[in-house]
Amino acid sequence: QVQLVESGGGLVQPGGSLRLSCAASGSIFSINTMGWYRQAPGKERELVATITNGDWTNYADSVKGRFTISRDNAKNTVSLQMNSLKPEDTAVYYCYFRQYSGRDYVYWGQGTQVTVSS
Repeated sequence: QVQLVESGGGLVQPGGSLRLSCAASGSIFSINTMGWYRQAPGKERELVATITNGDWTNYADSVKGRFTISRDNAKNTVSLQMNSLKPEDTAVYYCYFRQYSGRDYVYWGQGTQVTVSS
């Protein structure tokens, strides 16, 4: 089992910045992927960004150039720096952790609200 604890989020004006962090603990293997998904009201959960333990990153087109994902493998943490936030970025953001050990294991954080509004 892997536990994920998120921090950050909140209310910010359009054009502002926020930083989300997530710490993983438990039975963690060295090869894994961490990242963030989000879900807005009435919409499906969607990818925001992911990063592998080798620092290979993947971003949704809607956040490229504005969001930056990073991780600390020694601490098993992942962060998402969100700049130039837009009202359409408003959603619940979920930390994501995936690793393989005979089969895929996927874990989710509890979610943190990000609201972009004036």
